[in-house]
Order: sequence, then C-alpha cells, then structure tokens
Amino acid sequence: MEMSTGMKISFLVLATGELVLGMLGNGLIGLINCIEWMKSRKVSSADFILTSLAMARIIQLSITLFNSFIAALSPHLYATGILANLVSILLTLTHHLTTWLAACLSIFYLLKIANFNHFFFLWLKARMNRVVLVVSLGFLFSVCVNFLILEAFGELGINTFHVHERNMTVHFVVCEIFYFKSLTLFSLTFVIPFLLSLTSLLLLLLSLVRHTKNMQLNSMGSGDSSTEAHKRAMKVVTTFLILFIIYFFPTVIGSWIFHKVQSYEVMMCFVVISTAFPSGHSFIIILGNRKLRQSSLRLLCHLKFSLRKAKPLIS
Repeated sequence: MEMSTGMKISFLVLATGELVLGMLGNGLIGLINCIEWMKSRKVSSADFILTSLAMARIIQLSITLFNSFIAALSPHLYATGILANLVSILLTLTHHLTTWLAACLSIFYLLKIANFNHFFFLWLKARMNRVVLVVSLGFLFSVCVNFLILEAFGELGINTFHVHERNMTVHFVVCEIFYFKSLTLFSLTFVIPFLLSLTSLLLLLLSLVRHTKNMQLNSMGSGDSSTEAHKRAMKVVTTFLILFIIYFFPTVIGSWIFHKVQSYEVMMCFVVISTAFPSGHSFIIILGNRKLRQSSLRLLCHLKFSLRKAKPLIS
C-alpha cells in the first residue's frame, strides 16, 4: 500500500526540522571556534577536533536531508542507481568520520583530564596530540575495510547470480544471506570507536573516584575544578555513547527492514530516530563546554537585542 502524500510531507517536515536544528547546533560550534581562531591566531587540539566534528556532521546532515527530499519527492532519480550509490558512499564516509572524531574527542578528554600514575598512561599523556592523530587515522582504516567488504560481497553476488540464474528462488535466498553478512561486517567497523569511547568513559570514572577519595582524605571537599572537569567530560562521552546506540541500531535494523519491504515510511521513521545522534550530541557538547556555552549565550543575547531593535523599524 502506497504511502499518502500528507503522511510523506509530515515525515519530511519532522525530519527536516530535526536535521536543520542539528545543522544549526553544529554550525554554532564551528562558527564560535573559527571566530576564536581568527582572534587568537591559534587553535587548540580540542577546538580543532570539535570544529572538524561539527563540519563533518553538517555535511552528514545535509546529505541526509537531500536524501530525504529525493526519496519523498523524486524517487525516480534513484532509478539508475548512480545517484543512489553516490549518496550511499558520501553517507558512509561521513558516518565513519564523525564516529571516529567523536572517539578522538573522548580520548582527548581522557588524556587531558584523567590522572593516573601508570607509566603507559603518562607516556600517552605526554604525546596526547600524536595519539589523537593516530586514532583519527582509524577512520581511513574502517572506510577501506567497509568498501572492501561491499566490493567483495558485490562481486560474489554477481557470480552467484550467474550460477543460480535459472533458479531465482535460490538466488534470492543467497542474496539475502550476502546482504545480511555485509550488513553485519559493516556494523563491526563501528565497534572499535565505540569501545574506545566506552574505555575512555570507564577510565574517567575511575579517575574521578580516585580523585574524590584523595580530596576527602585531605579534607578539601569535592567541588574543585578537576572534579567538575571530570563530570563535564563524562557527560559528553556518556551522551555520545547513548546517542550512538540510538543511532546505530535503528540504522542497521532500518536498513534491513527497508531492504525487505522497500517502504518510504519505514525509511523516514528510522531517519528521524537516527538523526538524534548527530543533532543532539552537538547541543550536549555546547552545554558541556564553558567557552561554547558562554559564547552561545552572548550570541543569542545579541540576536535577541538586534531583533528588538529591528522590530520598530519593521512596524
């Protein structure tokens, strides 16, 4: 049963609102950091990671928005497969890039804030920028593995079709198996950045517990700047992990269901759910970063004042 035009528009409006809100949040992060860079002529590692993550997510959300409009209004453009393949490749690249950049941010918070006396941790802490750079290169590795998997299964599927072209039932079952295996292997490429972020969170928690105990033993309370830094970093990393799970499972399940039923309604439901990750995480980053939070409030106050000043002129 084909989906009504009104329902399509409703899903499209909802998805567009969520995507545009995410682009505004990430654009705010990029704008504030670029202004600070122009003023000081230098950029910290944290600001560089945040700006790169924000720009990558803007591209990711823009492609998702474009894909939603094409699927809703002009699905015939995907008939040849060329545009569909291009959108799929761009989405895959941005998904991997944003996930690995978020993992880099988690590791940066760990090395910057946590306190451990183990020689290996101190060695990593002294080479923090290089460690983050090496981790970011994991993006290239995961993308290469992902495309090799898709290419291998694609060629295997074509060969299988030639073997079973006289028995379409067997061919359909084999294609289902190939698709499921490729989707499973594609999912595994996201496990490494997720585990890196999870490990960073657990180590930050351990460092906070040890720091709090030391502060209590020294009768210094627990409201110092290091404790607050631990808590803010843990909030950002925890939110990333929760939103990543919300994003990851709907993406995988939605891809499988869409492959089975080819329904626009199913696709848009999972687009709306999965977009919460790149859209929502940007606002958590702003709230957890003092500079971004203060700059955002100043910008909002400036916009509010400008609108009030312009209102009499319009009337």
